[in-house]
Amino acid sequence: MRIRITRHALGRMRSYGISEELIEEAMKKPDSMVDGEKGRKIAQKRINRHVLRIIYEEWEDEKIVITVYKAKSERYEI
Repeated sequence: MRIRITRHALGRMRSYGISEELIEEAMKKPDSMVDGEKGRKIAQKRINRHVLRIIYEEWEDEKIVITVYKAKSERYEI
């Protein structure tokens, strides 16, 4: 399945220093998955003392990354 990253998500990746390779790895092998709003999904991956959260939508043959961010691990149970 193809992964497409929106401009917004690319900007967030730059600001957090997150590579496309890390996004792909986290989406293929997340530590946990949760349901988001409006049918979206959230892939979560531990990175040191933070949690990388990737909010995306699934369409026929692709996953569209809407936004990404790092959060303190205490905020989210994985």
